[in-house]
Amino acid sequence: MTIRVVIQFQAQPGRRTDLRQVLEGISATHGPEAPGFLGSTVYETLDSGDGLVEIAEWESADAQAEAVQSAMDSGVYAPVMELVARPFTATRIG
Repeated sequence: MTIRVVIQFQAQPGRRTDLRQVLEGISATHGPEAPGFLGSTVYETLDSGDGLVEIAEWESADAQAEAVQSAMDSGVYAPVMELVARPFTATRIG
């Protein structure tokens, strides 16, 4: 069953553009090799000049969980962690 994952980020002050570029780069570079990844889009929030929301689509919750664990183990998300002001939140839909 196809799922969507909504991830909310708060960039460090003035770093939203940098964070957006990193997120889009990860998606473009690592997304195609992640089994079950169907794509993602990053949006700017209206209520915060430093907020972003990413909506990613996956073939299944298992595929998403495995890909995230693999990316965490390999350090793919390290540049994201350097740019966020606080921990991100994620919601799985579907």
